[in-house]
Amino acid sequence: MTGNRLDKEEQEILDAYDAGTFVSDMSPARRRFLEQAAAATGEPETEIHIRMSERDLSLLQRRALEAGIPYPVFVASILHKYVSGSLYDATTNKANPADARASLG
Repeated sequence: MTGNRLDKEEQEILDAYDAGTFVSDMSPARRRFLEQAAAATGEPETEIHIRMSERDLSLLQRRALEAGIPYPVFVASILHKYVSGSLYDATTNKANPADARASLG
């Protein structure tokens, strides 16, 4: 690494990796996300503009912050999961409250 100085922790990680003793503590979910992001890196991108409520944007930004990624990447990830069929809608199989009331009466 020319011109870059590693701090103590970075040097320890590099030394462990070089020695073959490095063990990652990355979660499987985070690993999958990074693998998907890396796979999508080579694809050409198109910029889009959308309108949404400030509340929705704020919530998206908060979720992206929790995930540790920029919110445009987070939004693109959500859209990719949706169009590829891997986005799970937790509300799909929930009973409609109106249907539940009708069955009681």
